[in-house]
Amino acid sequence: MISHACALITGASAGLGEEFARQLAPRVMQLVLVARRADRLEKLAAGIRAEFPDTAVTVIDADLAEAAERTRLAESLHAQGLAPDLLVNNAGLGDYGEFATAEWPRLEAMLRVNVEALTHLTHLLLPGMRRNGGGAVINLSSLASLLPIPDFAVYAATKAYVTSFSEALRIELREHGIRVLAVCPGPVRTEFGNVARRQESLTGIPTSAFFYVPRQQVVAESLAALDRDRARVFPAFKTAAAAMVISALPIVLLRLVMARRPRRA
Repeated sequence: MISHACALITGASAGLGEEFARQLAPRVMQLVLVARRADRLEKLAAGIRAEFPDTAVTVIDADLAEAAERTRLAESLHAQGLAPDLLVNNAGLGDYGEFATAEWPRLEAMLRVNVEALTHLTHLLLPGMRRNGGGAVINLSSLASLLPIPDFAVYAATKAYVTSFSEALRIELREHGIRVLAVCPGPVRTEFGNVARRQESLTGIPTSAFFYVPRQQVVAESLAALDRDRARVFPAFKTAAAAMVISALPIVLLRLVMARRPRRA
């Protein structure tokens, strides 16, 4: 198990981000928790401090959809003498519904958080890792990155970016001792589904209950993959098996499968 001096987790107020914080707490000297909801972050930080008194926890509330907020985050880290050597780019948004009927501000926010914020924060923190001789980046992608998904078109496309970006970055940074891991989970029971669903939608995102994986397992397998210096992980055997099948299918068949996918948008 590889330990880190300081880990920064975005989207840490709930879901996978919260779970990353809990599982990383005994492995790091310092945790930096970032999200918009300061009250939730403070509650999580208090629990971690009580359970792991040797781990220092810093809370920084920021709206990562805004470039100025990301710059403020970097300035706050510098002012507090914090130099993360593990960045967990977990923050993400979804939008479930037909592209043509989507509200542009919602799509724009998703692009800014899923793509721009992830890229910007990585760009802001990598120089410090390189100066200090190593580190790691975990980018939360998705099994959806392998698929063109109707009613989830923009979300899947953003995750395709995350996976491709992670692979290229991994090659660039290997000589600097910096590991890069793309985590590609299938469905996980978090707040994501409720937030992604549009207000007028009366039903959830159509996914079989069989494919859901506990968030604890997703995070545990992700950290194990990071320790083994893997490039990509599909947590849970059923997700990995699905990824293998999807990767083996020609695009013509994928189009047919996606065209017949249940839709409730």
